[in-house]
Amino acid sequence: MGSFEKITDKKTQLAFDKKVLSASQQLHPYVKHRLYIAESTGVLPKNMFSSNGIIDDGIATFYENGYDIDCDTNRIKLKLFKIVDANLDTLFKKEAFHKNTISTNTMLEEELDGLDEQYTIDDDWDFIMGEELNDISYHQPDKHNHVFLYDDNNSSILNAFDMKDVSADRLQKALGNLYSWLPLNISNIVDLYIFGKLSFEDISKIKNIEPSRIELIFDEIIKKFKDHID
Repeated sequence: MGSFEKITDKKTQLAFDKKVLSASQQLHPYVKHRLYIAESTGVLPKNMFSSNGIIDDGIATFYENGYDIDCDTNRIKLKLFKIVDANLDTLFKKEAFHKNTISTNTMLEEELDGLDEQYTIDDDWDFIMGEELNDISYHQPDKHNHVFLYDDNNSSILNAFDMKDVSADRLQKALGNLYSWLPLNISNIVDLYIFGKLSFEDISKIKNIEPSRIELIFDEIIKKFKDHID
């Protein structure tokens, strides 16, 4: 390879690396919030894992898996989200014994009791809806009465839920209950949309669920959340 080709290849690789770095920036709010929720519910010990570490591991996996150097920033972003999302799922399963020493399946089954729908939990900790998600009940499990305190995150959540003319106290209490009520796999969809700033189409690619299903889940969560506020 001549000097010109080497310089060209180096510039091409540098340009690609910059696209990866740019794409990775969108993961930080999402990963930080997922870790916060996992810590608050007792799935993870506090301050044991960092968003930077999770994202760095995801980037390393992205390169190790091989890549198309002509890939655009949006495709890179979705690949990174898919890797990091899978890594977080694996981490939560591995560390779930911290949550009052109960099993992962027991923990998720208890959270799913907050929804008036039947779910099957398989060995991979995935959930399968038995019926359409059209009859969610807003319920906070008695056994896991978690309290969540939001600061800057309030505006992101409330903007997505289009909440207006509601007192701060009522909103704070409802937000505090929201992630106690939602199973981790469902709150993950909410966080991909709100903190990851991804479209339903993007989320469907990451979670391997039909876009219409993603939209249905999100709409029902918003509907029942607003009903609870009212």
